Amino acid sequence: MRRLIQLLKTFTLWELLKGLQLTLRAFFMRKVTVQYPEEKTPQSSRFRGLHALRRYPNGEERCIACKLCEAVCPALAITIESEAHDDGTRRTTRYDIDLFKCVYCGFCEEACPVDAIVETRIFEYHMEERGENIMTKEKLLAVGDKHEATIAADRAEDAKYR
Repeated sequence: MRRLIQLLKTFTLWELLKGLQLTLRAFFMRKVTVQYPEEKTPQSSRFRGLHALRRYPNGEERCIACKLCEAVCPALAITIESEAHDDGTRRTTRYDIDLFKCVYCGFCEEACPVDAIVETRIFEYHMEERGENIMTKEKLLAVGDKHEATIAADRAEDAKYR
């Protein structure tokens, strides 16, 4: 009897019919395709995208060159050089992040004691020329200046959950 059932399933292409049943079931389900450039999907305030360096309200850069972000980076994507000023403070002369090496883990953001380096919600960026993947201090400060309002709002929202 078992042999007869197996033979019947073979000649009726039973496995194929089961596959088609699954396909037809999915065919009539509601579509969830997003038309990307026109429609955007919701994004968390904790999304980690492009990096930015922040400034204090008086315009002074926040980074104190403690190099904690460089030390904690698992991909070794951050390079910092610093020098001491006449007033005894240290500031960075070079702050580079290689975006090709970066794994966007957020450790640099967590390690920073003065909230200088942050990861913004910007994910729409690209590189066309060699070397554009290196975010220099000037580029990072420009991103921070341009998106400071969004960064500050996200940081305030995250503070509610801490």
